Amino acid sequence: MDYKPDIPGNTFFNGEMAAKGYNLNKMFHSLNSAAGREAFRADERAYCEQYRLTPEQTETVLNRDLIRMIELGGSIYYMAKFAGVLGLNVQDVGGLQTGRSTEEFQAYLDSQGRGKTHG
Repeated sequence: MDYKPDIPGNTFFNGEMAAKGYNLNKMFHSLNSAAGREAFRADERAYCEQYRLTPEQTETVLNRDLIRMIELGGSIYYMAKFAGVLGLNVQDVGGLQTGRSTEEFQAYLDSQGRGKTHG
């Protein structure tokens, strides 16, 4: 059994989670190709089925529930491509992960001296 530290509010990605999310992450990785992105946009449900996602994983993709995707084994590194397909940037995703709007999350980053360079 893989080590799982108890860090409240975090989902620890270990071997167990990697196995759980293998097909989900494989699908996200496929979005690196233009053909994959086109096929996904043409019929999202069929694309998920092609990668044999569980029904719950498919629903999280269709509902854009990024937090639940992580809980179901999604790796944030592979999900970054999915976020790009959706037109989301890092601040958008950070907002979703923290329950803030993009603007609130950006303001938080700015207050911590970690905001993106605007311009």
